[in-house]
Amino acid sequence: MTASATRPGARLQRLLPWTQGVSRATLRADVVAGLLGAVLVLPQGVAFATLAGLPPEYGIYTAVVPCIVAALFGSSWHVMSGPTNANSLALFAMLSPVAFAGSPAYIGLALAVTILVGCMQLAVGTLRLGTLANFISPSVLLGFTCGAATLIGLYALKDLFGLAVPTGTSAFGVLRFLFDNLDAVNWGAATVGAVTLAATLLFKRLGKRLPFMLLGLMAGYGVALLLNQAGWGGGHHVNVVGPIPSAIPAFGVPDISWRSVPDLLGIASALTIVALGQSISIAKAVALRSGQHIDANREFIGQGLSNIAGGLFSGYISCGSLNRSVPNFEAGAKTPLASIFSALWLVALVAVSAPLLAQIPLAAIAAMLLLVAWGLFDFARLRRIAALSRAEFAIAVGTFAATLVIRLEMAVLLGTILSLVAYLYRTSRPAVRSLVPDADDPDRRFTPLDELQRPQPECPQLKLLRMEGAIYFGAVQYVTDRLHGLRTVDASQKHMLAMTKSMNFIDLAGAEMWEAELSERRAAGGDLYFHRPRTQVLQTWEQTGFSAKLGPAHVFSTKRQALHTIIAQLSPDICAQCQVRIFEECAQRPGAQTHAEAL
Repeated sequence: MTASATRPGARLQRLLPWTQGVSRATLRADVVAGLLGAVLVLPQGVAFATLAGLPPEYGIYTAVVPCIVAALFGSSWHVMSGPTNANSLALFAMLSPVAFAGSPAYIGLALAVTILVGCMQLAVGTLRLGTLANFISPSVLLGFTCGAATLIGLYALKDLFGLAVPTGTSAFGVLRFLFDNLDAVNWGAATVGAVTLAATLLFKRLGKRLPFMLLGLMAGYGVALLLNQAGWGGGHHVNVVGPIPSAIPAFGVPDISWRSVPDLLGIASALTIVALGQSISIAKAVALRSGQHIDANREFIGQGLSNIAGGLFSGYISCGSLNRSVPNFEAGAKTPLASIFSALWLVALVAVSAPLLAQIPLAAIAAMLLLVAWGLFDFARLRRIAALSRAEFAIAVGTFAATLVIRLEMAVLLGTILSLVAYLYRTSRPAVRSLVPDADDPDRRFTPLDELQRPQPECPQLKLLRMEGAIYFGAVQYVTDRLHGLRTVDASQKHMLAMTKSMNFIDLAGAEMWEAELSERRAAGGDLYFHRPRTQVLQTWEQTGFSAKLGPAHVFSTKRQALHTIIAQLSPDICAQCQVRIFEECAQRPGAQTHAEAL
């Protein structure tokens, strides 16, 4: 085979690296997972479109073309894109004051905003601003995932018990409505949900290679048919998905006035934050379970292209959906083809078997979502974080609580802010540790005082100090206070040798701090020396003029050279009376012979 013949395949693998792992086995797994995804999105698409103030079919359209485009050009192998609760509510909240919900003008604005959101997402990914997503810590993702799982579970209670909860009711409002209306519970729906749960868990136990979620859904489907058509449920009718419109989206450019575009840009900016916050959080949350590496920039590009295509194919704002992505992964999806199959299954199912699909019980879907919600709670990881760091555990709990009470993207933002505050607090307190040569170590390595097996004295004239971390404006006051405290505790230690190999960064404020320390010590009759400062530190000192004030003879590349030079500068009178003599170089100082005879 010639090089030209293999070139298209090589290009395809570079563009879509996951194609290398496609096989008959993965195709089978993706087809089954895609079928489950299509079944799950049917009622969700209709419901979410209604929340967004759009006709029901627009929820179906949003799960077709955007889902395919995001799968092809995104980074995650398991995230399924489509309509979501948060996007739908946000779109309705921002557009309803502009146009009457459901009207042709409203639909045109919704599609136009979707295209603008896609353009903004594409710009974020193209400009490689996806690195901002790196500031979403694992603790934030864990709290967000657990919070989203709780919301999924609470919202699922409505259909699980067949309750007629008013539109727009919050997640906790659903729970309150359930307790206030226990007499209105549809026990037929509860039975369908229980059978679906039991069957799914049974099939999962029998073999993880079985499409257990789909089989469990079919079991609930059968029970609902018996209850509704055979009359076994008495007067308890189990609610079903109902009539489903055509799933084939029409292509068209939104018909809007160009004068309205500036007003739509502000709306699109806010919705972009909502969609991107959800997308990257969900992609990372699923990646934690699958072990896959996520490229945030590529994920944003995929989401941007999917929304541009969605707006042109009658879809409104889409992003990664947690309650479809996790079932997709749990159902055994191996590649993004599962999302593509899901879209194709959706079109085929609606076109061929709309009457059968209309009978899918909402209680069975609710049971599926409850299992997904339970699986999202990573109790082992929560315990591990709690044992490792109280601060990280507090961040996870704070994000979890925020996810339950405020918008999802704001919860992620709040958690990220908490993570940054915790990080800044830690870095603002770099380790400042006093050292001595360990007398119990044959190599007499310099060891922090708090790591010694027994208390050991310091040199009365020379303070040895190790600096660990960045000395920047946020840490300057803490380090200044520590250095001042050291001078106050033992004023005789007028000379200081700072071990700065671990001082990895310094800014102008840090350079000025060392300049002030140098002035204090020289004013007291002592001096300041450094061992192995990093290149960046030396460059900053050179630029600020500190190197000239310090002098080249005060910077050393080896400890032996440093001690040999500094100890020669110490007061001979104090050395003559010293009984400590912790350095080898002390043997050359006055009083050494008397000290040796005393020993």
